[in-house]
Amino acid sequence: MATPRTVTVINGDGIGPEVMAATLRVLQALEVPLEFEHRDAGAECIAKFGTNLPDTTVESVLRNGVALKGPTGTVVGGGMASANVGLRKRLDLYAALRPVKSVPGVKTRYEGVDLVVVRENTESLYAGLEHIIVPGVVESLKIITEKASTRIARFAFEHARKNGRKKVTAVHKANIMKLSDGLFLDCARKVGREFPEIQYEEVIVDNMCMQLVKDPSRYDVLVMENLYGDILSDLCAGLVGGLGLVPGANIGERTAMFEAVHGTAPDIAGKGLANPTALMMSAVMMLDWLDMKEAARRFENALARVHSEAKVRTGDLGGTSSTRDFTDAIIAAL
Repeated sequence: MATPRTVTVINGDGIGPEVMAATLRVLQALEVPLEFEHRDAGAECIAKFGTNLPDTTVESVLRNGVALKGPTGTVVGGGMASANVGLRKRLDLYAALRPVKSVPGVKTRYEGVDLVVVRENTESLYAGLEHIIVPGVVESLKIITEKASTRIARFAFEHARKNGRKKVTAVHKANIMKLSDGLFLDCARKVGREFPEIQYEEVIVDNMCMQLVKDPSRYDVLVMENLYGDILSDLCAGLVGGLGLVPGANIGERTAMFEAVHGTAPDIAGKGLANPTALMMSAVMMLDWLDMKEAARRFENALARVHSEAKVRTGDLGGTSSTRDFTDAIIAAL
């Protein structure tokens, strides 16, 4: 029997504990060789630890090398820095990977969407370097480096090659930010020359938004800086039904964190109404990353079957099923 792999589990805030409990139930039903080490992060642990990101949580992920995380809340316009951003920085999770694929049985304006958003995770405006110059005037610094830009471009091209993808599109605003986004594009072009079998193109970010809404089938792998990636990954999620149906991963050289990218939904927290699909699909990504391919496909196929049959649906998809009902259906479909 395989030696169990320990996964750091971070429930998060709001509906986080509910969707996490549902996902762990399926992983246990799959009988995969995993053990779970529970740690805290997010707004709801501040009262207990005095911080939204305890050192013990970071140390656990570093030790185990992999984490499964629910959504965490962040105060808008004040308070502590985001626990999400803190985890990405302290663990050097430089690549945010967001596969966006049409879900069987979920009707949207688009069919057959199948693209991947690769977002640089450590710099750009999300470096958080802001200061007041004089009252009423704030300066925010956008940091772009050759190292980070080259690293994320290489990640995108290697992902494309490994997964049989045909095209990488660099998204930018170099027509205005000629030095910063210009550097990003220079790095992407250099890396692209090492992958002659993969088509490379560049699209300005505002045009990219329009083109995606017009015809998402034109695109395959999208690579971009931090802020653009944050915006476009949510836009792409909207093409297939919303954030509740899209998985996410943040990947570094030594560690990886798989997480639901939707919000904490405090209005339905504790009511057993949440849709755990996003976290479950993130767990599928985690199983693939851990090279537990057979279990990943069983989990993925069970999700596809339940969604396509459309007999058990949570409220966000127009149904009346509870989180437990949905989870029971997934386990039955295994």
